[in-house]
Amino acid sequence: MSKNSIVEDIDDDKIAKTQTNAVNGLTKITSSTATSTLSTPNTQHDSIFHYLNILSKKLDSLGVETRGLERVLPYERSCNKTAQFISVLGLWFSACGGLTSMSSFFLGPLTFELGLRNTLIAGIIGQGLGCVLAAYCSMMGPRSGCRQIVSARFLFGWWFVKLVALVCIIGVLGWSVVNCVVGGQILASISDDKVPLWAGIVIIAGVTLLVAVGGIKQLLRVETFLSVPVNLSFLLLYIVASQKFQHLTLGDAIVDSATIKGNWLSFFSLCYSITSTWGGIASDYYILFPESTPDYQVFCITLLGIFIPTTFVGIAGLLIGNVALGYKPWGDAYAKWGMGGLLNEAFKPWGGGGKFLLVIMFLSLISNNILNTYSAAFDIQMAGGWLAKIPRWFWAIVVTAIYLVAALVGRNEFSTILGNFLPMIGYWISMYFILLLEENTIFRTNRFHHLYELEFAEDGSYDAPSSVEDSSNEPLNMKQSTSHHYNFKIWNDYDKLTHGWAAAASFVIGATGAAVGMSQTYWVGPVARRIGGEYGGDIAMWLCMGFSGIVYPGLRYAELKYCKR
Repeated sequence: MSKNSIVEDIDDDKIAKTQTNAVNGLTKITSSTATSTLSTPNTQHDSIFHYLNILSKKLDSLGVETRGLERVLPYERSCNKTAQFISVLGLWFSACGGLTSMSSFFLGPLTFELGLRNTLIAGIIGQGLGCVLAAYCSMMGPRSGCRQIVSARFLFGWWFVKLVALVCIIGVLGWSVVNCVVGGQILASISDDKVPLWAGIVIIAGVTLLVAVGGIKQLLRVETFLSVPVNLSFLLLYIVASQKFQHLTLGDAIVDSATIKGNWLSFFSLCYSITSTWGGIASDYYILFPESTPDYQVFCITLLGIFIPTTFVGIAGLLIGNVALGYKPWGDAYAKWGMGGLLNEAFKPWGGGGKFLLVIMFLSLISNNILNTYSAAFDIQMAGGWLAKIPRWFWAIVVTAIYLVAALVGRNEFSTILGNFLPMIGYWISMYFILLLEENTIFRTNRFHHLYELEFAEDGSYDAPSSVEDSSNEPLNMKQSTSHHYNFKIWNDYDKLTHGWAAAASFVIGATGAAVGMSQTYWVGPVARRIGGEYGGDIAMWLCMGFSGIVYPGLRYAELKYCKR
């Protein structure tokens, strides 16, 4: 496939004029090769894509979102910002104010053996810092109209962004596995094992898929609807659990000061990863916002939308986990059924009402999984080629199948998965954040805008045209987002996108910082080993962010100055 045919196929203006024929990005790529006689395998592939295209059109008629990676142009977006802010706030309260966020906080007292004082400090500060990262990344949504991973092309280029997409896929799949396992534990505990663990996992995955396939509009409606009962159930959890708060202890279960320090840092990194990983998909849910939406509004709604519910359920998790250390019935329930068993034990004084509330909490796992499944489909499409031609809804099915199998295989190793794997997800988003921050504040400014002459070459100058035309040839009083110094019209133009050498090199260098600073059961870096006693202390997120942030400005300038096409 030639570069010219790629650009011709996905040019924004052409997409706007051929939307009825280009459902979900399935417009056929035309070239001299494609028009020649096809071999049998290619004919088979074309037949597959043809049937997928037909099915996409039928789903579209039923209200299923069939748009793929394509940029949402300004004239396609809604002007009702109030309704959009309410729906996205409901989304965050539903997805973040649930058992997924709470699950990591349990590990502070129950795995890292830290007392209430240390877990509260490390947990709240750690996840609060992660909220800032996610909120900053979300601002790219209204600016670009692109998914988070698509806008990353302006840093990593056409090829290297595929590596970032792969890492992002691993992250959302990891959290989806956690959600499935926790859901299975809940149903098993409230049914006294009459509903086996695997059955709960299947239920979570199945219901998630039904909503994720529908698309962003259905997703927002469901999430907003679930946010009220889910958060109310956690409020009632505080009330019922308070009956055992006399068992709380401020002291740590370990006495070695070096080990306490190391465990504190590791728990801090874990809580940071709970919220920071939203940065990989946050802007996906703002692509329908008007391009003129102020950055501060998007930042604040995301920051508060993630921080408030995460803190609300996180503190509950710390309190209940701390009680389980000194109250044997709760500790035994956690040992047998995990977090689901512990919550069931906490609700036991309320009998059937408590089980009902636990089922409501169960829905919060579905809320979180919906976002993961929806966004992961776009990450797969970023691989390009025939993968990009397959519609989003199909990849949502594939993603669900993958994490369903992973959850079934690893269902008895929940704490290991959560404590040792998921903190690593926070490493990559730390590097992505610092690169995006430096790109926006250093290079995407008036001082360096002349270095992006190729990006704006279509218009013959840096400034974009003051008006564009939509598919009906009606002029729109819209100006390209020059205040942010991006030309998002080239989001899929191979010849005008950056090479991505600087971001890719910074990413690799940052990974070395993660390697020397991480503290996991399978690897304790030399730096981490020196600050945390026997188990080390995880400071990988700081080192990878620092390493990447130091080298990127120089590499980026050199790339823009000397690595022209």
